Amino acid sequence: MTGAHVGATYDRIAAHFSKTRAFAWPEIEEFLDGREGFLGLDLGCGNGRHAEVLADHTERVVGVDASTGLLEEAANRANERGFTLDLVAGDAATLPLRDGAVDLAVYVATIHHLRPRNRRLVSLNELARVLAPSGRALVSAWSTAHSRFEDEKTDGSGLDTDVAWTLPGGETVPRFYHVYDPAEFDADLAESDLVVHASALSSGNCYAVVGPGTEP
Repeated sequence: MTGAHVGATYDRIAAHFSKTRAFAWPEIEEFLDGREGFLGLDLGCGNGRHAEVLADHTERVVGVDASTGLLEEAANRANERGFTLDLVAGDAATLPLRDGAVDLAVYVATIHHLRPRNRRLVSLNELARVLAPSGRALVSAWSTAHSRFEDEKTDGSGLDTDVAWTLPGGETVPRFYHVYDPAEFDADLAESDLVVHASALSSGNCYAVVGPGTEP
C-alpha cells in the first residue's frame, strides 16, 4: 500500500476519526518524560494529539502524514490549543527531512498500514536516517497479542488484514493492517538501520525505543 492509498483511505474518515482520538497515549507520555531536544518528529501524525505532547519537549515539531484530511485536523488542533506545528504531506518511506535532523520522534500506529514488508523496512531505515546521532524514537504497531486477534492463527509472520472504520450513517471504510507477531516486530527492527534500546508489549501493541545505528 503506497502513501497515496493510505492517505486516500484516511481522507475519507479524517473528521470522524479525529473526534475519537482526543488524548495522547500514556506510552508516548512515558517515553517523552525527561527527554528534550530541538526538533521533534511525529511520523504518521494524524490529528496532532502526540505532536502536541512533543511540543512540550522540543523547540520545533514537524508532523508528517499521508492524509491531507488528517493534516487539516492537526492544523486545527494546533491553532485551537496554541502550539506550533509544521505539517508536511509525506510518505513514511521517503521522509522529506535531512539526515540527522531529528532529536525526538514518535512513529506510532502507522507502520502497520504499509505494505509490503520491504516498505516497512524502508520506513524504519528512513527513521534511522533522520535521527540525530543521540536521537531517540518510539515505534509502535498493532500486535497479534491484541485481544481483537486472539482467535487468529498465524505462523509467526504476522497477519495481513482489513479493519473496517464505520462512519456515522453506517458506511464502512476498509483499512489495511499488517498486524505484527511480536517476534517479527523485533526481527524487522533488528534488520533495519535502527538500534533497539528497549521493547515491550502494552495494550496489544508492540513498542520499541530506538536510536540510529550511527549513534556515538
